Amino acid sequence: MTLEDQPLVEDCAPEDLLEAPRALKKENVQVKPSLRRIVGESVPRLEDPALLTGQGHFLDDIALPDVLHVAFARSAHAHAAVTRIDVEAARAMPGVHAVLLMDDLESVVTTRRMPLSAAGAKNTTTSTPFILSNDEVAYVGEPMVLVAARTRCQAEDAAAAIEIEYDILTVVADAREAAKPGSPIVRRELKTNVLNSIEVGYGEVDEAFGKAEHVFATDLWQHRGCGHPLEGRGVLAEVRPADGGLYVWSSTQMPHDLFYALTGVLGLDENHLRVMTPDVGGGFGPKYCLYPEEFAVPAAARLLGRNLKWVEDRRENFLAAIQERDQFWKLAIAVDANAKILGIRGTLVHDQGAYAPKPVNLPYNSATALTGPYIVPAYYIEVQIVHTNKVPVSSVRGAGYPQAAFAMERLLDLVSYELGIDRAEVRRRNLIPLDKMPYTKPLKARSGAGLVCDSGDYLAAQAETLARAAWDDFPARQAKALAEGRYIGIGLANAVKGTGRGPFESGIVRVAQSGKVSVFTGATAMGQGIGTALAQICAQQLSVTPDSVTVISGDTTMSPLGIGGFASRQLVTAGSSVHIAAQEVAAKAVKAASAFLRIPENDLELVNGRVQSCADSTKSMSLGDIATALRGAPGYAFPAELEPGLEARVHWKTDALTYSNACHVAEVEVDIELGEVKILRYVAFHDVGKRINPMIVEGQLHGGIVHGIGNALYEFMGFDENAQPVTTTFAEYLLVTATEVPPLELIGGETPSPLNPLGAKGVGEVGTIPVAAAIISAVENALQPFQVRITQTPILPPTLFHLVRAAQAAPLKATITR
Repeated sequence: MTLEDQPLVEDCAPEDLLEAPRALKKENVQVKPSLRRIVGESVPRLEDPALLTGQGHFLDDIALPDVLHVAFARSAHAHAAVTRIDVEAARAMPGVHAVLLMDDLESVVTTRRMPLSAAGAKNTTTSTPFILSNDEVAYVGEPMVLVAARTRCQAEDAAAAIEIEYDILTVVADAREAAKPGSPIVRRELKTNVLNSIEVGYGEVDEAFGKAEHVFATDLWQHRGCGHPLEGRGVLAEVRPADGGLYVWSSTQMPHDLFYALTGVLGLDENHLRVMTPDVGGGFGPKYCLYPEEFAVPAAARLLGRNLKWVEDRRENFLAAIQERDQFWKLAIAVDANAKILGIRGTLVHDQGAYAPKPVNLPYNSATALTGPYIVPAYYIEVQIVHTNKVPVSSVRGAGYPQAAFAMERLLDLVSYELGIDRAEVRRRNLIPLDKMPYTKPLKARSGAGLVCDSGDYLAAQAETLARAAWDDFPARQAKALAEGRYIGIGLANAVKGTGRGPFESGIVRVAQSGKVSVFTGATAMGQGIGTALAQICAQQLSVTPDSVTVISGDTTMSPLGIGGFASRQLVTAGSSVHIAAQEVAAKAVKAASAFLRIPENDLELVNGRVQSCADSTKSMSLGDIATALRGAPGYAFPAELEPGLEARVHWKTDALTYSNACHVAEVEVDIELGEVKILRYVAFHDVGKRINPMIVEGQLHGGIVHGIGNALYEFMGFDENAQPVTTTFAEYLLVTATEVPPLELIGGETPSPLNPLGAKGVGEVGTIPVAAAIISAVENALQPFQVRITQTPILPPTLFHLVRAAQAAPLKATITR
């Protein structure tokens, strides 16, 4: 039978295909994909139909038979010794199945306290939280007793009936005081409140300051904020009596982290544990950490032999979910006569809260990111990481980068103010120019890799943003408004964000005999559209439509290896893995079709999910046909040089970060009688490399900017002098709503990164990083008739009101710090 006489693949049984002669192996064959462009298109998000029609599957939507509901009795004090816990009344209440202390869990756990990150149960320190705290409590909201009942209401009533007696101990609420020798200790097991002291720097700092024409100094305070996801944290544990296994669902950004930690803490064989993440109603950083509840609930489930569910309510989120910031900076900047930076030095005191559930990364990020997109020849900062009797601190969107940008941009505004040079010009003189790219900073990332700004035109980005915002015309607009009694101001800020943090992320691409394409990844979907983006990447290589690709993420059984979602990393890492895996599947499909169709590989192309002859499209095989043939059949020879199955598994590795960059300009109006700030206009430039889906990018940037507006003007997590939280509802803690957000004018740059095969950079956090700096700069500019200097964030109406009143009462400059 000649090639022309060969029947179409549809008419062949799989066993017939297996007997087809194998074509000679071709080296360096390039798969010819369809001309359809998928990557780079605003494909509608595949996740949205379910989410928008109420069909999402969040943790609280998961229904298991015979489940008990959990509530926790929590500490009412910021620091106290526990002298007595009486649970008898609670145990006798209707519907209550169990009331458990830490001693009760002792038989099913290998340690009383959480491991540090996912390094195993033995890796505990005096800074990791206890699973349940029964001897001493170190912050308000610390979990102490677990109650399991038929309903959540019954569990909460029982938790409230538990009688706990305390011996109140001295509270340390201010990190600066806690760091001083002789300060009361946050927890009795500690010898000092200073968790760690680090020094970050390079160059001849003393020499730079000695030869400087000008030296300016400032103190800054950046206060705590929260993540506040749509759905709070939650854990559901299902016991599997048949095999002694345990299924755990958690609303987490890090299912694999939790998997490895639980295997150690519960002493489980890895084959007996499965951790899954359902739809996550936003992560924003707080779900990057592991929590005592994520260990207590599975431990109690194994002890009781019952399925248990705990879903955090909003008050618990305020009391017990990690927060970010409370950083106190003392900084000085040395410049020459032309405002060129010679050096920066200073100190940073970082409030870590009562514990460190993760290795402490945030203050190190802040310290190493301070120089941002600018050339700083010499730099030194001493960082103290200090425990206080407050909720533990870790990452919220940006993980230290927004704090660093705020500090740097405030310094540059100070230089501009003192020297009388336009703020944009001061920045222009110090930005890293294009001809120095890639620009290596004399600093190291936490991984030990060098910090290299790999690509981007920072000067052009600023110029384009200023032009769009009509920066040069603003003085005339401002003078006109002032004549009308209106105080308007304009501010700008630049930022860079290291993204795509390694070491790897998993990507498995598999074609079923039905032709259905599946992607499995250790990346975690958190509402950011990662499923759509990975489907687009895969579909582009296999010449199928994105909606024909199913992406399964956040399941430790489906993807045994994975890292998870944080640091704007998943599009770069998981995307690169899926990209390469899909290429390998496409190449294998062509190689197989070449054997089955007896057509040289170079004469085949992949079009609309079919491998076909370039000359005659009727000679073709679908991906499903090829997958069926590669399934194998007993008694038939398998084609030489082909492995069974149509799939590929890739763990793309990287140590380097790729840097997204941004320039934001904010225009505001300040009501000096009310201290109210209204954002009149917001222009934002972002270069996030190759945009896989521009619509998703735009949505991420909108969300990031709105988050930053909250950091600048609204979100203040208050504590009194006894470290009691005073903003525990949305009546006191203000989130940004639609009425506070102006139309956001986005400008898109696209400088592909040379560090990954997609040319992509992360986008989830970069939108947040310069916002507070730009808005505070604009507010300060609006109040320049009063010579007000603003050195904190957020800046709330009462603070602004008193600043203006103080300036009106005194001819000297008004300034405020904590």
